[in-house]
Amino acid sequence: MISGQLKSSVDKLWDDFWSGGIANPLSVIEQISFLMFARLLDIRETREEKKAGRTDKPFRRLFSDQPLEDEARRKMLEGLVKTEQDLRWSRFKNSSAEDMVRIVRDGVFPHFKTVVMEGALFGEYMKDAQLLIQKPSLLVTAVNTINELPLTTGDTKGDLYEYMLGKLTTAGIAGQFRTPRHIITKMVEMLEPQPNEVIGDPACGTGGFLVQTMHYLQQVHTTPGMEYRDEDNNLIYPGDKLEPYREHIQTNLLHGFDFDATMLRIAVMNLLLHNIEAPNIHYMDTLSNRFSENFSNQAAGFFDVIMANPPFKGNLDYEDVHPSLLKKVKTKKTELLFVTLILRMLKPGGRSATIVPDGVLFGASKAHQALRQALVDDNQLEAVISLPSGVFRPYAGVSTAVIVFTKGGRTENVFFYDVQADGYSLDDKRTEVEENDLPNMLERWQQRDPKQDNDRTKKHFFVAAADIRANKYDLSINRYKETVYEEEQYDPPKEILERMIALEQEIMADMKELRGMLG
Repeated sequence: MISGQLKSSVDKLWDDFWSGGIANPLSVIEQISFLMFARLLDIRETREEKKAGRTDKPFRRLFSDQPLEDEARRKMLEGLVKTEQDLRWSRFKNSSAEDMVRIVRDGVFPHFKTVVMEGALFGEYMKDAQLLIQKPSLLVTAVNTINELPLTTGDTKGDLYEYMLGKLTTAGIAGQFRTPRHIITKMVEMLEPQPNEVIGDPACGTGGFLVQTMHYLQQVHTTPGMEYRDEDNNLIYPGDKLEPYREHIQTNLLHGFDFDATMLRIAVMNLLLHNIEAPNIHYMDTLSNRFSENFSNQAAGFFDVIMANPPFKGNLDYEDVHPSLLKKVKTKKTELLFVTLILRMLKPGGRSATIVPDGVLFGASKAHQALRQALVDDNQLEAVISLPSGVFRPYAGVSTAVIVFTKGGRTENVFFYDVQADGYSLDDKRTEVEENDLPNMLERWQQRDPKQDNDRTKKHFFVAAADIRANKYDLSINRYKETVYEEEQYDPPKEILERMIALEQEIMADMKELRGMLG
C-alpha cells in the first residue's frame, strides 16, 4: 500500500494528464511508465558508476559517452544533446519546458529501443513507444512529480504501479480486463510456485500473475524475523532465502506473452518496477502458428506452472490457429483453445490455475465436451472454484470459475468450492464488505480430503470422476451440489379457517359499532 501523500501526488498527476488531453487510462499509465523507466535507467547507471568507482572495474553503460551515432538524431537535437549521457533523467529534468519535449521525444524515446539490460533487448517492447505528451508544461509537471516518487525504496514503486493499475475502470479489447489482485493472490497460493520452477502466462495482460508470484516467493522465502514494517506500517518481506535462485529469478523464472502492445509494455514496466530487470515478456498471439515457430521451446512442455485469465472473446483468425490446438478442440472459442494451449505448454506433471467463463464447465458442444473429457480422462483435474458473477465488475458481469489441473495422470476426485462472496460488494462499486469465502476456500483446499469432504450440502465437497463422466463431464457445481429444504410446518386448514371466521366476526362487530356512532 502507498501513503496518502503519494496517492495524492499520483491522483494530481492523473488529473493533469486528463486536463492535458490524455484521457485514456491505459495511455496515462503507459506514459507515466515510460517516464519512470527513464528515471530507473538513470538510477541504474548512477549505481553502476558508484560501484565501478569502488571496485575499479569497468561496466557496460546504458548511456554511451560517445557522440550520437545517428546523424538524423544528431541534427534534430543539435545544441541540446551531444552524447547519450545527455539523455539521462538527471540531465534533461533540469531543461526548459520546450527543450525537454524535444529531448524526451526525439532522444529519450528512440534510446529506449536500443537499451540492452541483463540480456534483455527492450526494443521488442518499445518499438512502437512514442511520447503522447504534447504540452511542455504537462511534461515538466510529470517529470517533477515522478522525480519525487520513492522508486528506490522497498517495493513502493511496485505498489505505486498497482495503485495506477487499479484506476483502470473500462474493459479492454478482445475480452481483456484486469484480474482482481485478491483473486490472483489466492490462485498463486493454491499452486504454491517454487523459486526453481518456470512460471508462465500465455495471455499476461499487465503481468498481475507474474508479479504476484514474486510477492508470494518473497513472503514464503523470508527468514522469520527478517520481515519489517515500512513507514506506513506495511509488512515487507525481503526474500533473503531466494539468493541461491537469484540468477534463475532474473532470467528464466517468469515468462509472459500478449498480443496487445500497450498491455505488453505495461507488463514489462510492472515487472521492472518489481525488480525483475530482464522480463521474459514477448509480443505474441500464443494461439497462432507463429508462437510455435518463434518460441518453439516455450510452446510445448516447457512450464512447471501456468496461471492465466485468458480472453473470453474477440476476433479469432481461425486459419492462423495452430493445428495442434484445433485437433484437440475444433472451435473458434478462445477460452477452449487457451485451456488446450496451456495443457500443451505444461511439462508432464506441470500444474495450472486458469480462469474460465462458466460456459466451459457445462457447454454442450462437441468442443466443450471434448475439452472437459481431456481434463478428466487424460489429465488430473483437481479443482473447480466457482466465483460469484460480480467478481469482474465494473468490467463485466460474466460468471466465471477457476479450474486447477495437472498435466498427465488421471482424475479420481475433483474438489469443488462455491465462493459466494469475495470480500467486496458484487456491484460496480466493489466496496469492501465483511463476507469473504476466499480465506476459507484456501484453507479447505490446503486441508482437502476426499474421504472427509463428501457432504454436498456444504460450500465445498469432492465429486468422484465416475460421477462426472456419468453427467457428460459437466463441471458446474450446481450439477452436484445438494440443497437442503427445511420442512415448513403449517396449522391444519380447519384451524386456519376458524381463525379467519373469528377475525371476520371481529371486523363486522367493529363496523356495526362505527355505524352506531355515526347515527
